Amino acid sequence: MTSNLIHPLDDLFRGFFVRPVNIGSGGDVAEAPQVRVDVKETADTYEVHAELPGIKKEDIQVHIDGPVVSIGAERKIDKELKDGERILRTERYYGKVSRSFQLGQDIDDAKASAKFVDGVLQLTLPKKVEAQATKLVIE
Repeated sequence: MTSNLIHPLDDLFRGFFVRPVNIGSGGDVAEAPQVRVDVKETADTYEVHAELPGIKKEDIQVHIDGPVVSIGAERKIDKELKDGERILRTERYYGKVSRSFQLGQDIDDAKASAKFVDGVLQLTLPKKVEAQATKLVIE
């Protein structure tokens, strides 16, 4: 006696390997991911950790304008296919992403530093020392 019930995993993967996906034509193209950041503040600095998985460090840009920090990155698609290969499905996002945010104080961009380790951009952003008011002596 055979059962007419379909195993749940069979239903999940039905058609998965059958339909080619047209990359860049709209259909099943992944949405741009949001750049997720953690920001910590100390007395002298801001520490920013931004997740940029799958991005090469040469494809990341950081701009500082006073208290505003902008992070931009681009994941480029590798269109090089070998003979006989074709892409059946892609769910990873390819393209540009960016994120800007304002901190509570201007950044000393001359002393700022950045590292990129294991898909995480680590920024050390020293606070700019505010100019002290001086009393002018009248002669």
